Amino acid sequence: MASLPASIGTIWRQVRPYRWWFVVAVVGLLAALLAWLVATAPLGRALEPLKQPSLVITDMTGKPMARRGDYKEEPVLIARLPAYVPAALIAIEDRRFNEHFGVDPMGILRALVTNAQAGGVRQGGSTITQQLAKTSFLSAERSIKRKLQEIIIALYLEARLSKDEILQNYLSSVYFGDGAYGIRAAARTYFDKAPEQLTLGEAAMLAGLVQAPSRLAPSRHLDRARARAVQVLAAMVETGAITAAQAKAARAADYRPGRKPLPTGSYFADWVLAEAREANDAAYGETVVKTTLDPKLQRIAEDMIADGLARARGLNVTQAALVAMRLDGRVVAMVGGTDYRTSSFNRATQAQRQPGSSFKLFVYLAALEAGVKPGDTIVDEPIEICEPGQQPGECYAPKNDDLRFRGPISIATAFAASSNIAAVKLAQQVRISAVARQVRKLGIEGGVSIYPAMALGTTPIPLIDMTRAFAAVASGKYPVRATGLWRADPWPEKVTPPEATATSWPVRADMMQLLQSAVRNGTGNAARLSMPTWGKTGTTQNHRDALFIGFAGDLVVGIWVGNDDNSPMAASLVGGGLPARLWRGFMTAALQSEGRLEREAEVAPVEVDMDALALDMEGMSLNLDGTPVEPPTEPVVEPSAPSIPEPQVPPQDVQG
Repeated sequence: MASLPASIGTIWRQVRPYRWWFVVAVVGLLAALLAWLVATAPLGRALEPLKQPSLVITDMTGKPMARRGDYKEEPVLIARLPAYVPAALIAIEDRRFNEHFGVDPMGILRALVTNAQAGGVRQGGSTITQQLAKTSFLSAERSIKRKLQEIIIALYLEARLSKDEILQNYLSSVYFGDGAYGIRAAARTYFDKAPEQLTLGEAAMLAGLVQAPSRLAPSRHLDRARARAVQVLAAMVETGAITAAQAKAARAADYRPGRKPLPTGSYFADWVLAEAREANDAAYGETVVKTTLDPKLQRIAEDMIADGLARARGLNVTQAALVAMRLDGRVVAMVGGTDYRTSSFNRATQAQRQPGSSFKLFVYLAALEAGVKPGDTIVDEPIEICEPGQQPGECYAPKNDDLRFRGPISIATAFAASSNIAAVKLAQQVRISAVARQVRKLGIEGGVSIYPAMALGTTPIPLIDMTRAFAAVASGKYPVRATGLWRADPWPEKVTPPEATATSWPVRADMMQLLQSAVRNGTGNAARLSMPTWGKTGTTQNHRDALFIGFAGDLVVGIWVGNDDNSPMAASLVGGGLPARLWRGFMTAALQSEGRLEREAEVAPVEVDMDALALDMEGMSLNLDGTPVEPPTEPVVEPSAPSIPEPQVPPQDVQG
């Protein structure tokens, strides 16, 4: 041990000639560190409106239905507030506010002693200036860098602003709970008044909330908020801000909410929120956003889904979704599931489910653009599609549900009967890339499966996107963008006649005739209305999904039923069954409520080969005049593998 002092002395003699260089280096390093902190600290950020301000979402009639975001009003001026309002905050949060220079060493020491005696954190050492720096200029990140930035910003604020300016900025931005930022928003939220009108008791309560706004919010914990207000009044007496008599005479504050309670969301409100934020700049107060939601149609949709699922007990179906939009994409009703409070996951917009045979819309559009005509003949026969290296028997072999093959049939019959063989053969004939182009053309992004069974709807697509695609056919314009924001211009009142797009979209007329035939004579017959109706069914492997998407009048509607865990439903549950009946029920009520359900002269569809169709659908009880005894079912097929960006795996079985 005796050699240690000698060793230290030796080291000192060696570094002593360089000691001043060492000091300069340390000072330079500290200066560089301070310059870096100042440069990266957001000193120029003012007390602006919140990035995600409070939005009140209303339906098309202007009735509020949801509120999202935080609430912040315009800044206050200290000179216009009662003296006890800022005094209450200073007394409970920072008694030495008018004495320190932004950082209070004595306050830090006092907090350390108090916390040590209490065995935990009971008191903070940050000043009001530091809290302003933290809440208004910095993130919630806990790091040495952020703490140093907080101190530097506090010193900067003290040098640039007066104490009153610091205090009024803090009062205008600090969080008081219940989404209220700033004392003006808090006074309106809890007492329905301006901060200039606060009583002593109310000022004490608001000052007390700053410590723990969620735990003390009077909207939920009035007794706690009042007890904390008593502590604030006592602190004000100790600091000389008020007398003991004034504290005793102060009336306990009552909770009188100034903003009408609203749900924080719904399936539609959650979906439209992103669009609403993008369309509205940040502002003080609350921004009212009028939407396209029709409350009458929304009630019809919710009631129809609830009633339909109740009647389907025993079929192992637990969820459903509905999207109703005008021909130009204005969404007027949305059901994202059976119960928003239980699950806010929106099955109409977020769920990636296979569309089944409703995807054949794109296959037949591609075929029509390639020159195929509805009256052309296609042979429904066994086929195998082999990948390189595969032997017969190992290849993809699509099947129809009854394992029978129809032989030569027309394209129109194939579509109305939802023939899987025909759809796969057409996709191979025109190439899968042509089908993918139709998908993109109608506004659906993300790519499609590259396997042959993609023709049968094995690429997961949200219901709202499939509905948009059908809206494009209905309106004659593509792509249709789904929107929930109100516009004053009128929406299209009826389906665009085929002849109106004879030049701009020549194959649309044939596609509309195919869609009409599917409802008049095919698998979608249960959806038929007493007016021209177009649509397509969809059912996936093992009856995991069942859909009907179609249009009539001024509405385009998509309906899906299934289970969140992707478990199979009953074998009798197909797109032409429950979804088609729900679709017809909703459309009947919706169009009747608008006075649009009238008998109109129907455009004669391409004639389906009814003799062949009736023979092919033996056991499905489909009459030659197009009236069903029982809803026709759809064929079972084998699915494709995943979409392009995903790893390729061998095809699996699916129902079309």
